[in-house]
Amino acid sequence: MGDNFHPLDPLASEEFRAVVRVLGRAHGVGAGWRYASIELVEPSKAEVAAFDRDGVAPERRALVVCFERASNRTYKAEVSLSADAVVSWAHVPDVQANFTIDEWEESDAALRAHPDVIAALARRGITDLSLVFMDTWTYGAVVMPEKYRDRRLGWSDAWVRSEAGANPYAGPVNGFHCLIDMNTMELLEIEDSFTVETPSIMGEYVPRHVPERIRRASTREPLQPLNITQPEGPSFTLDGHLLQWQNWSLRIGFNHREGMTLHQVTYNDAGRVRSVAHRMSFAELFVPYRDHCVDHYRRTAFDIGEWGIGFMTTSLSLGCDCLGEIRYLDAELHNSAGEPLTIANAICIHEEDNAVLWKHVDHHDGAEVRRMRRLTISFHVTVANYEYLVYWRLHQDGSIECEVRATGIMVVSHFPAGGAHPHGTLVDERTYAPFHQHFLVARLDMDIDGTENTVYATETEIVPTGPDNPYGLSLRQKNTPLRTEAEGKQDMNFATQRVWKVVNDNVRTGLGVAPAYKVVSGGAIPSMFAPDSPILARCGAIEHTLWVTPNSPEERWPAGEFVTQSAGGLGLPEWTAANRSIENTDVVLWYVFGIHHIPRPEDWPIMPVDTVNFWLKPVGFFDRNPALDVTASPPAACHSNGQPPHQH
Repeated sequence: MGDNFHPLDPLASEEFRAVVRVLGRAHGVGAGWRYASIELVEPSKAEVAAFDRDGVAPERRALVVCFERASNRTYKAEVSLSADAVVSWAHVPDVQANFTIDEWEESDAALRAHPDVIAALARRGITDLSLVFMDTWTYGAVVMPEKYRDRRLGWSDAWVRSEAGANPYAGPVNGFHCLIDMNTMELLEIEDSFTVETPSIMGEYVPRHVPERIRRASTREPLQPLNITQPEGPSFTLDGHLLQWQNWSLRIGFNHREGMTLHQVTYNDAGRVRSVAHRMSFAELFVPYRDHCVDHYRRTAFDIGEWGIGFMTTSLSLGCDCLGEIRYLDAELHNSAGEPLTIANAICIHEEDNAVLWKHVDHHDGAEVRRMRRLTISFHVTVANYEYLVYWRLHQDGSIECEVRATGIMVVSHFPAGGAHPHGTLVDERTYAPFHQHFLVARLDMDIDGTENTVYATETEIVPTGPDNPYGLSLRQKNTPLRTEAEGKQDMNFATQRVWKVVNDNVRTGLGVAPAYKVVSGGAIPSMFAPDSPILARCGAIEHTLWVTPNSPEERWPAGEFVTQSAGGLGLPEWTAANRSIENTDVVLWYVFGIHHIPRPEDWPIMPVDTVNFWLKPVGFFDRNPALDVTASPPAACHSNGQPPHQH
């Protein structure tokens, strides 16, 4: 390891190779096996503190999930990279590991080469298999065929491009799906249930494929260049995975399942380094399609649990995905053989101007204005047809914003002339996009001035009109401590403007109050499932906007560790059944938000970003505005071409 090594740094290429070498030697893991995941066993808070204080490095370990294809047996192992040895090795019965990108690519190739698939598509008039794309999904566990229950089961959509390079998702082959054993790549069944005459639609977005009549109709003038430069370089520093900017300090991690993770988030408050959060990430992304039709009822994707958004992270490009003075971090992962692979420029770090931070114009003495600079840390994920663009932003006033933008291409279906589409929106000729939802679960391990915190529900109440409130003007705040996991199951309440504060009741600020950060709700959506729905059973986490649990290193995944083909009831519902204490302890908040996507014609053929966010804002953490010391912009920065603005 280099001089700037830290025990929270993600695994490096040589460590993936070491894992494969050790498990091959000890347990014969090699040909006929797949590595579903290899990730760092993150050291405990105490071990990290010891390293930061004394330089004592904890044992470096990797957590491994792998499976033998012939027997369909899944194993979980821990490997000591420090000792070059297996620490633990166990068969995990009756589970399926996450699917891998290799399997997704191999199943597409296997199905397109299968004579039965070729013949079935030919009967539909589709003969050029180079234009066909077989998009394999996990089967989940909805109405799982009993005869296939013990198999690693995938099901595929079929799509066909109009020509080479065109958008495959503009050519659905409705009523045509394949069931495939992902271990053997054996075609189990072809579901060829109905056909629809293909309408004439415009589903292209790449300029060379967009029809000339549409290109010619554009009245949009090209934009003048917008150059964002920092001639003296950025204001942040990046030392390995340690990022520092404007009193903020944090470490950036990365793994196959969550993608980017943020660790040891602190704020330097006038020389006193104060902890805000130990770890922040996304722990699940659940996308149920709300259409029971044959083409869509199995679309209940767990993009984090069943696949891993780290594996689907894409490389970013200067001037397109990010703009300005950029610093990038690569991500080191592995394929299903355990061989290392690098995602270049996986994480983008840059500063952004964001209008005014604070301002006042005094009648006598004029204006004091400070512009807002924010630091953005981002990564982008492509999950087949959809993109998720994730932005964590640090602000100079001590706030943290988490924003997610969804874009990409909607799944669509054709329907017959005169037919109905009650569960979706018409987006093109005889073509509809199904209603669906995107549920994100943020896992927030907050440490407000230490690890012992209590979460409060804080709401605004109307004071009854009476002698003490004769005009009905007064409001008051009600702060309710959440003491048990049952109380920690919370829902958004617009009527009372409910938010949640993470409070350290063990210390007091200069104003004599307990320091806190609040979760400001954004994008909170209802699950809208019947209580007995088997879909809801598989992701009970979406039943509430917020869950609070005591911190446990074993409790990482809100819908369970092994989501693929699970029957449900795992994760948050299972853990919180114990109704443990969550008062004045090391707590984790699970914030559920997302997009209730009722598609629009304007979302087709490629959707403008749909944006949702939430905030973590200091509440009594500081004694006053912590951004008072932000320096004013130099006069030249406020003028156009160096000329003063027109004076009235």
